[in-house]
Amino acid sequence: QGQLRESGGGSVPGGSLRLSCSVSGYSYDFACMGWFRQAPGKGRETVAVIYTGYGDTYYADAVKGRFAISQDNTKKSLFLEMNGLKQEDTAMYYCAAARLTCRELEMRFFDHWGQGTQVTVST
Repeated sequence: QGQLRESGGGSVPGGSLRLSCSVSGYSYDFACMGWFRQAPGKGRETVAVIYTGYGDTYYADAVKGRFAISQDNTKKSLFLEMNGLKQEDTAMYYCAAARLTCRELEMRFFDHWGQGTQVTVST
């Protein structure tokens, strides 16, 4: 049984956090991987996406210049380096993967999801 498992969330007074997502148990590779978040009372939104083959990356305007998505050489781990954290970054962060294809920040292509890790930024 394949799974995506996030880690690295926490409660911080600003500053930086690094989220990790481990990929295990799948017999196939993914075309794209991404980070998504959902704040209380709001819909889920795309944070960042990486095309696993070419390494192209895309970011939501709200995090551009502050967050960085990356993967390791095995493509079994995904990371999100978050700097300059703001209170509005508080959310549950999800790792997700698209098996066949994706298009920049569009969420609809992502068909494998983790359980999420909570990030809380206090003032």
